[in-house]
Amino acid sequence: MTVDAHHHVWDLSVRDQDWITGPELAPLRRNFTVADLRPEAEAAGIDRTVLVQTITVAEETPEFLALAAAHELIAGVVGWTDLTAPGIADDLARLRALPGGDRLKGIRHQVQGEPDPDWLLRPDVRRGLAAVADAGLVYDLLVRPSQLPAAAKAAADHPGLTFVLDHLGKPPIASGALEPWESAVRTLAALPNTVCKVSGMVTEADHTAWTVADLRPYADTVLDAFGPARLMFGSDWPVCTLAASYGQVVSAAGELTARLSQDERADLFDATATRVYDLGPPAVRP
Repeated sequence: MTVDAHHHVWDLSVRDQDWITGPELAPLRRNFTVADLRPEAEAAGIDRTVLVQTITVAEETPEFLALAAAHELIAGVVGWTDLTAPGIADDLARLRALPGGDRLKGIRHQVQGEPDPDWLLRPDVRRGLAAVADAGLVYDLLVRPSQLPAAAKAAADHPGLTFVLDHLGKPPIASGALEPWESAVRTLAALPNTVCKVSGMVTEADHTAWTVADLRPYADTVLDAFGPARLMFGSDWPVCTLAASYGQVVSAAGELTARLSQDERADLFDATATRVYDLGPPAVRP
């Protein structure tokens, strides 16, 4: 069994993805659907996925929950709701009452786009994080390296909430630099309520000339800091297609973890995501 703990879909005829701008992102300006993902996932041996929000629009999360209800491949959804809203607890309850609401497993916000490096420490955000914890959900961290210290403080202040770091905290792989990212990510990893996704690396590397060797120092850092039992694989499809195919991303993750034991690989490619996101078993195919 293998879980892809991080992918997206979008339909530009339903809603624009206003972050897809400029020539570098032009290949993403088309629809990417579950029907597009399924053959890629099946070819790579993926049997369950976690669908992750793309934009800060409230309507997207109910749509994703409906997709999860309709497609057995999608075992969980990380959605968006306004953390700063006074009625966030009621908002979360309404989402969970929708069709597919049992597939809501976490909440995420594009913190990477917030100009305040301490956005996660604002009182209204802290209240929202407490509501996410009370709802039994997890919180996905989409942050840049400069925001990792605030993320660590937020995780320390909310020990009952599991924080999942997306894309290793977006280290500067293309430059080859490790610091200050490495020190900051190790500080976060020292907290027991944190988990990390081995995802998003190829698009932080040189899109046209990356190698597994370029990714290895960053993968080795999180392997050492978090350990396989607190790591999970994510493709970041279709964003990854800017630099690699779905199969290439899965293959690279396999190479980066080849030295692990069978049990450790089972954690990283299945058990961690299943536990953290409370995913059900894969559907039995006829």
